[in-house]
Amino acid sequence: MVQGELSTAPIHRIIKKAGAARVSEEAAEELRRVLEEVGLAVAKEALGLASYAGRRTVKREDIERAARTLLKGIFAP
Repeated sequence: MVQGELSTAPIHRIIKKAGAARVSEEAAEELRRVLEEVGLAVAKEALGLASYAGRRTVKREDIERAARTLLKGIFAP
């Protein structure tokens, strides 16, 4: 099993919260991998926004704007 930044236990809970009765380890691992990729993309975009604003600190607003930009139609705060 490949270990990332996120553990699979909360991923199992997310999938169950979506309505699944049972969740395979492979399914949880794949969703973990996808969420980490998406999270990294959002973080990189937010870093670019902070840098453009002349800041070294990434703020909540940067994350929100990056998520809205990259996840159009999915993310709406």
